[in-house]
Amino acid sequence: MKHLSISSLIYRGLTLAALMSLSIPAVQAQTPITKSIRMIVPYGPGGATDALARLIAPYVGEEFGQQAVVENRAGAGSTIGTLAVAKAEPDGLTIGMIDAAFITNPSLVSKLPYDTLKDFTPIVFIATSPLVLLVNPSLPAKTLQEFTAYAKANAGKITFGSAGQGTGAHLAAEQFKMQAGIEMLNIPFKGAGEAITQLIGGQTTAMFSTQIGSKAMLDAARVRALAITSQLRSELFPDIATFIQGGLPKVDASTINGLIAPLGTPDDYVKRVNAAVNRALKTAELQVKLKQQGFVTVGGSPAEFAAWIPAEITKWAKVIKDANIKAE
Repeated sequence: MKHLSISSLIYRGLTLAALMSLSIPAVQAQTPITKSIRMIVPYGPGGATDALARLIAPYVGEEFGQQAVVENRAGAGSTIGTLAVAKAEPDGLTIGMIDAAFITNPSLVSKLPYDTLKDFTPIVFIATSPLVLLVNPSLPAKTLQEFTAYAKANAGKITFGSAGQGTGAHLAAEQFKMQAGIEMLNIPFKGAGEAITQLIGGQTTAMFSTQIGSKAMLDAARVRALAITSQLRSELFPDIATFIQGGLPKVDASTINGLIAPLGTPDDYVKRVNAAVNRALKTAELQVKLKQQGFVTVGGSPAEFAAWIPAEITKWAKVIKDANIKAE
């Protein structure tokens, strides 16, 4: 038997170890989560964003063997709660639920207390909820094309209600105006409930509303729906044509919801939350609940969400600038 030197043995040992490392997956150190996770919602309890957070939170908590607790931090057009996320320790114990205000506030609020693009780590795009164009039933227009023609023939007389200056419903109407080449006057109210009440009473001509917010009134035939901003027809309202079908594909305003974390949150934690949410969105139980509330699931990677955010900020910044919209 040929004798091997110590150096030869060491060399062979190192070579064998290197080969073995190619076949054995590397074990990545995981961020330890030993306390409950708080999911900050920048609104009070009871709204759509809060409801979605409470549906998603258990799946996030289950991933880490901890409880994920929804914490409502309302105020200042969602900026108080969002700032709380930005200032939190990036230790995986704090994440935040965002909605469309996260996208539009950079263009509406002159001095945001945080940098939307630099102070957060995007985790996952959860869902969207398309908006429905509603009109008073007394209006002669029965389709989107008829409404556009009616608005052009009655320039200066068409009003639309919104839940306030710079809100999603307001921006949707402004986007619609630009794409259709019509004039409408925004009438801001204190909330969506008051706006739809005024529409039913005939004080305004039209408004944009979420599906769930308009369902009861549509079912009772107290308002008429002309179009919806989704890519495909809604499962809740299959009889409502899309803006795409109506010849206005760039009218695509919708509510959006996703999860973010403080900048510097460990990558392995972000990936685990992302994976947990993506798995949840595929479960039949959650799909049913989300559809009942008018949500359309999205999902995807952190990188995809991170790329989508600045593109949307740019898109809505143009609408806000062209319409000269200022936050209240």
